[in-house]
Amino acid sequence: MTIQLLSETLINQIAAGEVIERPASAAKELIENAIDAGASRVEIATAGGGKTLLRVADNGFGMSPEDLAMAVRRHCTSKISDGLHDVRTLGFRGEALPSIGSVAKLTIQSRTGDAPEGSQIAVTGGRVEPVRPTPANRGTVVEVRDLFFATPARLKFMKSEKAEAAAITEVVRRMAIAFPAVRFVLSGPDRSTLELPATGDDRLARIAQVLGKDFRDNAIEIDAEREGVRLSGFAGVPTFNRGNSLQQFAFVNGRPVQDKLVWSALRAAYAETIPSGRYPIAVLEIAIDPELVDVNVHPAKSDVRFRDPGLVRGLIIGAIRQALSREGDRAATTGAAGLMRAFRPEQQRPAQPWTPPASPYRPLDPMPAANGFAEAQQAGFDQAGFDMGIQPSARAEPMPASSHAAAVQEPVRHPLGAARAQLHENYIVAQTEDGLVIVDQHAAHERLVFEAMRNALHSRPVAAQTLLIPEIVDLPEDDCDRLVAHAENLSILGLGIERFGPGAIAVRETPAMLGEMDAAGLVRQLADELAEWDTANGLASRLEYLAATMACHGSVRSGRRMRPEEMNALLRQMEVTPGSGQCNHGRPTYIELKLADIERLFGRS
Repeated sequence: MTIQLLSETLINQIAAGEVIERPASAAKELIENAIDAGASRVEIATAGGGKTLLRVADNGFGMSPEDLAMAVRRHCTSKISDGLHDVRTLGFRGEALPSIGSVAKLTIQSRTGDAPEGSQIAVTGGRVEPVRPTPANRGTVVEVRDLFFATPARLKFMKSEKAEAAAITEVVRRMAIAFPAVRFVLSGPDRSTLELPATGDDRLARIAQVLGKDFRDNAIEIDAEREGVRLSGFAGVPTFNRGNSLQQFAFVNGRPVQDKLVWSALRAAYAETIPSGRYPIAVLEIAIDPELVDVNVHPAKSDVRFRDPGLVRGLIIGAIRQALSREGDRAATTGAAGLMRAFRPEQQRPAQPWTPPASPYRPLDPMPAANGFAEAQQAGFDQAGFDMGIQPSARAEPMPASSHAAAVQEPVRHPLGAARAQLHENYIVAQTEDGLVIVDQHAAHERLVFEAMRNALHSRPVAAQTLLIPEIVDLPEDDCDRLVAHAENLSILGLGIERFGPGAIAVRETPAMLGEMDAAGLVRQLADELAEWDTANGLASRLEYLAATMACHGSVRSGRRMRPEEMNALLRQMEVTPGSGQCNHGRPTYIELKLADIERLFGRS
């Protein structure tokens, strides 16, 4: 067999297999072209999930007849000239339009602002028709019909029309978040109309359009910079989470990306604050010098490679954790909404006259004097041994009536208020100045114990136990080099290692907290982690996991009655402890209900 040159049409169809995987891929490419053309309005219409019709209209700069003829040829673009080191546009490869035209019926109408009339070109299955004049508004309208009609085998792998339409919606949502100054309209007979008005520089308003107003109420602003890389955006409080990752958005220089490094950093930032199987909600924008990031990894342009991935990952983790420690302890507003729904009265009246049930809660004794909180806190939350000193409940001695009013007023002004009752020996009800708070005593105390243990871990080197016989772990030489380079940091965590020949590591000490352990397995895991991320967080994660387990077993158990001073000491400690808004498993530790919400339940507002 002799080597032959493929035809231009077949070349384009092969390229289309990578660039245009499904209708959503075509929509993404066309929307990117519209935004690169300076459009302030982009209208998308679909039919049959985008397989029958996909139309994208914009009010951008438009194209001249000459540019229109070049636009449907491969590797023709106006967006780069000097190379790939300074890509500042969404598109740059010059492959999208010829790829679409090779597998579909493509029509493009366009007019520049100073042209007396527009121009039109059509491409059907790779066959290009001449450019001809046509009436047109300023901007460009790209219409794609019968996508993949020229490659019917690809149609067999398409999903249902509903699924393909949903994928296009997701593309529009991501592009809308990235460009809040652009108005987007998505319509068609296969969907309900989605209209997203422009919000200018107010990105949070645009995010609220896409993710809902609940995100605005539960978002924490992120703004950090390190070595010329800036991270901005918004992250949800830990208790505001979802069952999938569809509400996680990342952008690099305005480009929507699906990058595993960013998602890994996001998971690490929320570690131990979100339950297993739940995902945080976040919108992250990374601004970086184009020379420090490669956007040409894949024709779809959704993957990127950073020159210094460790810097970017560390910036994301550090910025989000700092924001969570600053504002992440507040309860999600969705908790109060759920509580409101639970308290909503039944629509039907009871058949029998209602009689008050027996009271399910134990009322508190009169509150102790305000100046006794410090002593109660010291006695109740001594960190030595992490026992916190909580004792089985004993009835508090009644206090003089003259001091009662002063005692109950002062703690109400605290963010979590003053304890008023304990329900079912597990939930503390506290009164605040403008509502009430319900606290899960076990979950809250578990978090306090864990934070105390974690602080102890990070404030001094972890105690190490010396192995009677050092364990020798055979590894590739480059893995050994990386481990030895991090030996000093590992020794702080109780892991003592040293080089043992060109291809082996000798483990001489292991963390005492872990007891008997698979030292070889741990070292190999750390070597893999260093090879991929240039960080060795696996050992620290193990130690923190053990601390979380010990905290769970060492905290106040459900079913224990607590004295009033113990409850108030718990509330005061929560107010000064980072991360106290959720337990080690990510569940909320308290729910806040405003007085206005309570009054609405009783029709008083």
